[in-house]
Amino acid sequence: MNQNSISSQNSSSPGESLGEQQASGLAPSSASRSVESSPSHSTSGPISSWRLMRLFAVVGLCAFGGVMPWIYRAVVDKEKIFSEEEFAEIWAQGLMVPGATSTNVAATIGYRLAGLRGAVGAVFGLLGPPFVIVIVLAELYRRFGSMAAVHGAVRGVTAVAAGLVIATGFKLALGQPRVWALPVFACIALFAVTVLRLPLFVVIVAVLPLSFVVAWRANR
Repeated sequence: MNQNSISSQNSSSPGESLGEQQASGLAPSSASRSVESSPSHSTSGPISSWRLMRLFAVVGLCAFGGVMPWIYRAVVDKEKIFSEEEFAEIWAQGLMVPGATSTNVAATIGYRLAGLRGAVGAVFGLLGPPFVIVIVLAELYRRFGSMAAVHGAVRGVTAVAAGLVIATGFKLALGQPRVWALPVFACIALFAVTVLRLPLFVVIVAVLPLSFVVAWRANR
């Protein structure tokens, strides 16, 4: 067999179909093209309950002074599971139902990613390790709580927690749609809770319906 016939067999003809080229390895398959064109991460891909439990266990161990900023850092900044808008919606859902907001958010994230097992794993990971640490710290505070250094450390943690919550709030606010009424509602709620000392439930019931209407009209 001469060299010209060999080269003609190895090269694909102009009329050769895409399936024949894929079978001979001359063209990329649809699977490889889909992998190349797909983004580096999806916002709500499947995650095992064990991975969720480990993720929220790290959050629970690190979240001194406040949990929500650490959950935001874990699922938005680090793991990139949710976008800022999606996390803001989950946080709002956690505020609207009874119970601790961080626990509600962990259960919602776990359920959305891995069903009931994911919700149980996320809540157990979030609450399990801190429960043991709180018991130990409570005993230590009972013995050494009268020391001035301990009071100073508690005040420092409180200031850090306030700063983390404010920073997370600004990040979420920057990711929201540019609607003039939403910052107004936020300021009204802040004034009612911090200055007027109104119960949080009353403020939510009063402000939430109006904010729903404004956000719905803005997204039409």
